[in-house]
Amino acid sequence: MRLIKSTAYTFIVSFVFLLTSCADLLMGDEGKYDEDIYLNYKTKTVLELPFDGEWYINAGGKSLEQNHHFAPHRHQRYAMDIVQKVNGMITQTGKGTKNEDYYCFGKRLNAPGDGKIAVVVNNIEDNVPGVLNTDQAWGNYLVIDHLNGEYSCMVHFKKNSIIVAVGDNVVRGQMVGQVGNSGNSTGPHLHYHLQTAVSRSTGVGLPIQFVNYFADDVFTQRGEPVTYQTVRKN
Repeated sequence: MRLIKSTAYTFIVSFVFLLTSCADLLMGDEGKYDEDIYLNYKTKTVLELPFDGEWYINAGGKSLEQNHHFAPHRHQRYAMDIVQKVNGMITQTGKGTKNEDYYCFGKRLNAPGDGKIAVVVNNIEDNVPGVLNTDQAWGNYLVIDHLNGEYSCMVHFKKNSIIVAVGDNVVRGQMVGQVGNSGNSTGPHLHYHLQTAVSRSTGVGLPIQFVNYFADDVFTQRGEPVTYQTVRKN
């Protein structure tokens, strides 16, 4: 009987703790859930896809079913992971044991919108594919302040490839660096998200609408790429 009572008590405590933890994670301004505040948010900044050529959305969207970023991290709830594939299937040549085997490694990355560079980290070693650097989760990255309460975060750059500095003004389409495999990344790709503050500890993730791009060969004047789509600029 004591064992049953103890087990029941442990379950109740754990359940309450879980609810409290989720509430702390998801709760936004004025006691509302972040989804209630931001799910239908309209991006203020004019954004374009931050790369040239055709790319594949490995993760993206507004639900946990579509996007693994949605639940665990408040600041990157609507984040996207983006790679390049050949024939919509293969991300690399050979065995994929070297970063250079991946089609997107070293490819040009551009500023998605106008703004000012707020943060740059550029000196983290690229990982061997399959190995994570959890101590420096973002690896080499930059944050663009769009000067309207929106901040673009571009993550996992190639070491020493970022060619802008804190305080620089950038314009949409300007080259800022190259795709890498640094930080919490098992293979070369771009992680991109929009948030409400420069800091990941205080920022809340925002839905991202890009302008004038093709998704699976269908022109989109303004939209949000989702998992499994192939996208390219107009």
